Amino acid sequence: MSVCVKCSALSGVSADAVSVEVDLAMGLPAFAVVGLPEGAVRESKVRVAAALKNCGYAMPPRKVTVNLAPADLKKTGSAFDLAIALGLLAGVGLIAPDRINSVLVIGELGLNGTCRPVPGALPHALFARKKGYASVLIAAENAREAAVVSGIRVIPIPNLTAAVMHLTGEREIPPLPQTEVDLNVGADDLDMADVRGQEHAKRAIEVAAAGGHNLVMVGPPGAGKTMLARRLATVLPPLSFEEMLEVSAAHSVLGMTGALRPLITRRPFRAPHHTVSDAGLVGGCNPPRPGEVSLAHNGVLFLDELPEFKRHVLEVLREPLEEGAITISRAGGQTTFPAAFTLVSSMNPCPCGYYGSTERDCTCSTTAVARYRAKISGPLLDRIDLHVEVPAVPVRELGGRSNAESSDIVRERIVAARQIQTERFKGTEARCNGQMTLRQIYQHCAVDPDGQRLLEQAIDRLGLSARAYARILKVARTIADLDRGGKAILPTHLAEAIGYRTLDRKQA
Repeated sequence: MSVCVKCSALSGVSADAVSVEVDLAMGLPAFAVVGLPEGAVRESKVRVAAALKNCGYAMPPRKVTVNLAPADLKKTGSAFDLAIALGLLAGVGLIAPDRINSVLVIGELGLNGTCRPVPGALPHALFARKKGYASVLIAAENAREAAVVSGIRVIPIPNLTAAVMHLTGEREIPPLPQTEVDLNVGADDLDMADVRGQEHAKRAIEVAAAGGHNLVMVGPPGAGKTMLARRLATVLPPLSFEEMLEVSAAHSVLGMTGALRPLITRRPFRAPHHTVSDAGLVGGCNPPRPGEVSLAHNGVLFLDELPEFKRHVLEVLREPLEEGAITISRAGGQTTFPAAFTLVSSMNPCPCGYYGSTERDCTCSTTAVARYRAKISGPLLDRIDLHVEVPAVPVRELGGRSNAESSDIVRERIVAARQIQTERFKGTEARCNGQMTLRQIYQHCAVDPDGQRLLEQAIDRLGLSARAYARILKVARTIADLDRGGKAILPTHLAEAIGYRTLDRKQA
């Protein structure tokens, strides 16, 4: 007799359909798992056999074949254990096959029959809703995370015996109510009002947050670059519920969510160390797993001391900065991870950090300064919209009471600018000015003759590329949106946008 139990397998930050087909045939007792299983899946037969025995169910004395279809999709992890066990029990007649046709079954089994949590509960639940399953049978520890998704019945399964009794109708388990999530952004210990001076840099932070633009800050040690970067996340607009699901999916796949934290409700801020590998930054391994750029999706990726990162690691950022996603190719296929983040980075002007400083003398040679800056390639700088100098703050500005605006006040202006952009890009994939395509730039970033002349002069003097030209227009569009929702891009907006190309000016 052959029985089919519905399951799903993680692929990137989503889930694909997997049918667990269990066949019981005459012959010598044997247990084979086929369908391109990796190590943890092949070992499931040992866990399932022990769980059945310890829960009081006899292992059928038959030739058991478990096929995980489709056979060309690599299966990883232990999420198929519960489905295999229920398929065996349905095969011997303990569970009516029609009782499991409309449910998705996810869970690992312990040797005593306990149902253990698995990574990716949220992607599994989203897949169940998309495919229209009536309910999801999932480990009790995963249930609260899965119940974030509306429109499906989440059945928390503590052990194999409880799952069997639920499916036979002997003792049904009530579905978990939908998990309530506080969508309000809570208070943060960080605030823009804490920053003394640096008005130019704070303005650049506001522009970057309003339009989703990438930013690099250049200044001596202790000038406040890291302090400013960490406060960018405090002025970003709150996440919508759909954005929360997108952000949480990547964290769920890596096991970074759970019953206590079922959903990521705040924009992520990721700050990997400069020793990170390219796989750690953009994702990798086999099967591919999301990296820092995907964990920073819809949030901020902060790279402190940018030139200290290995050059080949920085170069892999080109694709996500352009496309908002990263595709990892392996022999078994391709996996695409979301990576629409705002890149914020900082660097010293030279190895000692005091090149151009009026406070301390620089000890670096011209060759050393050139070599230091050459660690960041021109194509990567082209993809960074705002280059901002962050000079040391005079001591007299550090003391006393701050009159700077708070993050709440700055966020109000940014939210208003983002609302303009949401209306502008309705019906398209773009969510902010930083994500505009070339066609959208032509449509929404028209300039008058005076502005065009200003752009032409800047291109001639600075030697800007076509990509830098397009990014200046994107930034000018954002500045116009912040300027009381102005529809036209004025020369003053363009002049400010051109002023944010500091590193281009120094290379010219």
